[in-house]
Amino acid sequence: MSTATPRPLRVTVWNEGRHEQQNPEVAARYPEGIHGAVAGAVAEYLGGTAEVRTATLDEPEHGLTEDVLAATDVLTWWGNLAHREVSDEVVKRVHRRVLAGMGLVVLHSGHLSKIFTRLMGTTCTLRWRSGRDREVVWTVAPTHPVAAGVPHPFVIDEQEMYGEYFDIPVPDELVFLSSFSGGEVFRSGCAFRRGHGKIFYFSPGDQDYPVYHHPHVRHVIANAVRWAAPEADRSVPRLVHSESGWFERGGEQA
Repeated sequence: MSTATPRPLRVTVWNEGRHEQQNPEVAARYPEGIHGAVAGAVAEYLGGTAEVRTATLDEPEHGLTEDVLAATDVLTWWGNLAHREVSDEVVKRVHRRVLAGMGLVVLHSGHLSKIFTRLMGTTCTLRWRSGRDREVVWTVAPTHPVAAGVPHPFVIDEQEMYGEYFDIPVPDELVFLSSFSGGEVFRSGCAFRRGHGKIFYFSPGDQDYPVYHHPHVRHVIANAVRWAAPEADRSVPRLVHSESGWFERGGEQA
């Protein structure tokens, strides 16, 4: 029996990084960027079991080169102002990697990102209200791994409102449902599977409020990263495109 120590989970935290550049209040709220806050949450809750790196829109190839993605088990995604600036080639690259087994955790306004809409096959539009509100996050799947250790419910005192209808496919698993002071509700924690990859969408996290410093939000993000990871020692088929479509050739370690 092998006694080798399992390698750490390889996590890449992606953020467009534009609000921090353009708005001093956002920069003060997230001095290491939103990506820094999200990366800190993963490191805080997963500890030495994860290696965390960050990437941003303005880096060459948005920091998501073929080599980076090949060395990524789970990618987290935050974007808002600059969805259209994301290269279609990079989106295709991420899409292929998700189908081959890489986990994807999409946060807040990332619901309109090119990669999420491509994976969902719908508009992913929703209703929203930007004024300060109170969000109550209710756990509706208490045995799901993303809900582990998270209070039911928990309250976010400052957040913008996201409400239904949220134009996404029916989630494979609905984990969290949020309610707001105006009576709105929203499917705020949704799990999907595409190809060999697992995807989790989690809505709390606006740039105008300190949501990514909230301990329970941070805990959920870390749980989602752990859940979305490929299964240990699982061989994932390499998906190769040909004129006649996708086919499997050989295998690669997730």
